[in-house]
Amino acid sequence: MDADTSTSTRIAVLIDCDNVSAKHTAAVLEELAKYGTPTVKRAYGDWTTTQLGGWKPELHRNAIQPVQQFAYTVGKNSTDSALIIDAMDLLWQGNVEAFALVSSDSDFTRLATRLRESGKRVYGLGLRKTPESLRRAVDQFIFLELLQEQARDEDDVTDEGSRPTEQADSPDTTINLQSALTKAVNATSGDDGWSTLGTVGQHLSRAQADFDPRAFGHQKLSTLVEEQPYLETRAEGSQRQVRLRTKARKSAARAASSPTTKSTRTTPKATTTTKATKATRGS
Repeated sequence: MDADTSTSTRIAVLIDCDNVSAKHTAAVLEELAKYGTPTVKRAYGDWTTTQLGGWKPELHRNAIQPVQQFAYTVGKNSTDSALIIDAMDLLWQGNVEAFALVSSDSDFTRLATRLRESGKRVYGLGLRKTPESLRRAVDQFIFLELLQEQARDEDDVTDEGSRPTEQADSPDTTINLQSALTKAVNATSGDDGWSTLGTVGQHLSRAQADFDPRAFGHQKLSTLVEEQPYLETRAEGSQRQVRLRTKARKSAARAASSPTTKSTRTTPKATTTTKATKATRGS
């Protein structure tokens, strides 16, 4: 969906380094810059281990604060607890308007719903394996695989002719595109069947937080909608509007039926003429 380019929204970016690879760091921050300004950037993990070695250059390069959390017990994820506690502290401090939870761990589902209950906007960024519970708990969920594909495509434009041989997996999506778009247009349209593209996008975000045009090969919702044969679009002032083509056909059918209605109303006159004829024959 087309991002809100406002930079006034302050975002707290909280990264679960146990569940996310360092290679996604730049793409994550670039994506979040579309929605606001990351004023808090923290990465959680046990930095005494070698498993997080790849993260250290990214922390320095992107001014991300590492938060040390020892694994006190084998098999228990202490990182989750540290991240959740910090998120609640930030919530009560009131210095941010939004949170970005960078993780594929469903343990953060309740945290996401709690932050939203307090009026905060919550972005989720994770891999395609992220459980549906977390994807639906946030305002908007963004697949990291899509960000990698986008970054690779941009690199191909600047470095033409060099195509990476390794392809990132596309996210698994169970979204029925036609059903999702049809429901969104129906839910937001007026009596004439038209709805604004922005309103449709907002409805999609609320109904299905993991809906992303990039999963269907489009950078923006506008180009995705324009390609659908069951939708029609038009420019109305500065806004782009959309409606179902079936609505257009029904409208045309109603207009076509109007003359028939008028001719039906003239039927009584014909009846009167018939009565007059019978009276003449009787006399």
